[in-house]
Amino acid sequence: MPEKVLIYSRFPKAQMERFGQRFDLLNAAGQAPNNMFSADQLADIRAMITAGGTPLGGAAMDLMPKLGAIVCYGTGYDGLDLAAAARRNIAVGHSPGANAASVADIAITLMLATTRRLLVADDYVRSGSWAGAKTSPMMRPQAGMLGRRIGLYGMGEIGRKIAARVAAFETEVGYFSRSRHDVPYHYFPTLDALAEWCSVLMVAVRAGADTENAVDANILRKLGKDGYVVNISRGSVIDQQALVAALTEQTLAGAGLDVYEKEPHAPDALTALPNVVLSPHIGGHTLESHVAMQDCVIANLEAFFAGQPLPYAVPLG
Repeated sequence: MPEKVLIYSRFPKAQMERFGQRFDLLNAAGQAPNNMFSADQLADIRAMITAGGTPLGGAAMDLMPKLGAIVCYGTGYDGLDLAAAARRNIAVGHSPGANAASVADIAITLMLATTRRLLVADDYVRSGSWAGAKTSPMMRPQAGMLGRRIGLYGMGEIGRKIAARVAAFETEVGYFSRSRHDVPYHYFPTLDALAEWCSVLMVAVRAGADTENAVDANILRKLGKDGYVVNISRGSVIDQQALVAALTEQTLAGAGLDVYEKEPHAPDALTALPNVVLSPHIGGHTLESHVAMQDCVIANLEAFFAGQPLPYAVPLG
């Protein structure tokens, strides 16, 4: 008989199909589990699948007295109360690096679209302004990639893939992370120093309490009026209010964002700005990435139910 697994976050049905072939799924679809299922149904749940950014605290875990494993679909796990999981000896798993290539690709896409003002150029053609020979200050020549200084905030799997891609554009690459790595890029001891050096700051750091609003008004000011920021990490890493102010006041040239302070992101002051390129958190949303993430989830769940350590475990110590 298949093991029961609770689906905690809201996922498209297609992404859960492979799990349904192996496990008996109880889908809470983003609702409180006790609003969807009885206490008797939750009493037998030993494992659950969640999106790493979805808030998941000890109270929700305690609804399932036999819960022994929480498996995140994706790399992140910033929404989980890891201390609460550790207190109950609940194993936590994720999908490290499974979507790194896809996220790196969207980072490059956002960087190029932003620095070359691709959306403005697209509108210039569609509106008839180009055919009508109408002048536009937004269509002035922009600096290209040759020799541009690209700063990576974070040098994990995603950061390394972004760095390799931007290096191919004949740029200079530097980075700041919690530790120095054996990579052929210039290391900066602080985020401040990196921001002062680079003209494009690529945010690829893992989200957490220590990185919340790390890219604040001060960092944006150091990037300067010709600087850009690209965020494919989590919205919490950038002070969004400070970002809107910098873009509005044109003390920052532009931004490319795949993640936001609150998601889904509704139209507001940020979306009204012409010097911003936005995408709906689709960095890891490719067919290959979903297969790889599902492989990690299945491997974690099968190991747990077999009484073995999770192969892709999140350290709780």
